[in-house]
Amino acid sequence: MKLRLLSMVCFGLLFGTAVSQTTDLARIEYLHIPFSNSNNSIDRYRALVQAPIPLQVGSGQFLVIGLEYRNHQINIGEPVPFDPNVVKSIQNMEAYLGYTFKLNEDWRLGFKGGIRIASNLEHKIMSDDIIYLAAAYAILDKKNDKEEKPYRWIIGLNYSTTPGRSYPLPLINYYREFHPQWTYTLGVPKTNIRHYINTSKKDAFQAFVTLDNFFGNIQDNIVIQGNPVVAENISMTNVLTGIGYEHYFTEHLLLYVYGAHTIYNEFRLRDNNRETAYIIDDANSFYLRTGLKFKF
Repeated sequence: MKLRLLSMVCFGLLFGTAVSQTTDLARIEYLHIPFSNSNNSIDRYRALVQAPIPLQVGSGQFLVIGLEYRNHQINIGEPVPFDPNVVKSIQNMEAYLGYTFKLNEDWRLGFKGGIRIASNLEHKIMSDDIIYLAAAYAILDKKNDKEEKPYRWIIGLNYSTTPGRSYPLPLINYYREFHPQWTYTLGVPKTNIRHYINTSKKDAFQAFVTLDNFFGNIQDNIVIQGNPVVAENISMTNVLTGIGYEHYFTEHLLLYVYGAHTIYNEFRLRDNNRETAYIIDDANSFYLRTGLKFKF
């Protein structure tokens, strides 16, 4: 029960914080997970665009339009009691609208509402494919403070209609620069420590612990022989630790490569109450993610 509760919280926090914390204006990314003890693997292709639109010059008020697409290619190479082609491709498409404004010199408030389609999309979009999103958060940003070590707080609440979770989850993230070439971040989905290896800050290494996952509705539910739980969706939750390298072409454009190994892996078919219908893979494995992003 405790493990199930942990996975639910991790799942919710990851999806709740992924958008709220990001400062990316654009990103393209590739992920590969070759499961260590099987012939299973996952490839993910991701693209993200966020467009902040100033509502009034100098007011600090922005309308933010966001679009994100994730394509999960799932290769199940082991024998399973269902047709693996049913879940070989999971699509995630998200659109959201945000509003943010300065409360005072240090604090900024933000609100977001959106919609996500998460499904294997064997047929046309149906109601179970759609997830609604809402978030409210506050940011205390002292990253450009020259009188003390720069830092930033993000706190808030996130809510989504993801099956199995009917309550909002808290968001908290703390960033600190404790040396001209060292920073750390504490929070969910990622905690890390970063070291810039040159004074120009063109290159950096980091060590991190993070969460990653996906969720998709199965339009034609799967019945597993001998199990009364009907598979209504497919999901994966990983807790992983690793190292990464970042190269900054400019102050805002960078290439990143992360290599990691999972310390908790949960990849399975479930019903909408998060009861397990079938465990596809739960062995820890390697994890590789790389991409380009443009951030402010």
